[in-house]
Amino acid sequence: MNKIIKFQQKVYSLTKKIPQGKVSTYKEIGRKIGKRGQIYRAVGVALKKNRDKKVPCHRVINSSGFVGQFNKGIKQKIKLLRKEGIIIENNKINLKKYFFKTKTKK
Repeated sequence: MNKIIKFQQKVYSLTKKIPQGKVSTYKEIGRKIGKRGQIYRAVGVALKKNRDKKVPCHRVINSSGFVGQFNKGIKQKIKLLRKEGIIIENNKINLKKYFFKTKTKK
């Protein structure tokens, strides 16, 4: 299996752990994978390529709290997040209230 596919699978696995009504960030997922630097871009690319409906890509947002991009459009992402009970004001989510920090196995 090549490195890109392995990376994508790690991203999808972590994204699946985000519970309904919570969000994580591209940066947090990259950090949990163990990568540094501008890894959030690679996480975004991996999520953009996802076709598995079991991976809740809409629950991954920017570190600033802004909703960020989504394959089906930002309006659809906001709609899905609101349906899960997340309050969004000016395309921004309160990370103190809704952030989910993925636990790593030690």
